[in-house]
Amino acid sequence: MDKKNYMKPSKEELQKKLTPLQYKVTQESATETPFSNEYWDHKKEGIYVDIVTGEPLFSSLHKYDAGCGWPSFTTPLTKESLQEKKDRSHGMIRTEVRSKHGDSHLGHVFEDGLKDKGGLRYCINSAALRFIAVEDLEKEGYEEYLQFFKDRKKK
Repeated sequence: MDKKNYMKPSKEELQKKLTPLQYKVTQESATETPFSNEYWDHKKEGIYVDIVTGEPLFSSLHKYDAGCGWPSFTTPLTKESLQEKKDRSHGMIRTEVRSKHGDSHLGHVFEDGLKDKGGLRYCINSAALRFIAVEDLEKEGYEEYLQFFKDRKKK
């Protein structure tokens, strides 16, 4: 997709477009409840995009059950789609993950992930994501990501 499509809407537009939880998570850096959010145990194949801009962020091919109650990924689709910031809230020092174009709060990245996959765990709020199933990638304008899933089926 063309990067110009990843423009962040105005605050007013976001308040109309997003649910109150999606707004609190993406715009106010809130965290949703573990084990009761939309994608924590989601198993369908496809990609996850920023709910605010549609920017592609993660693939189901890199998703795994980390036991934390939120969707966890070993790696983003591209490092360029994310920004990392030091987060000193709640008496902890963590690395916050935000979308590059929408500046949406997504969650945090930790170094306790799968060692054989690089050791990182991107712990992401479902409320910050929209899922696009493999069969809908072309229709939704994300056809360049179809190849990831075609290559997997060949193996």
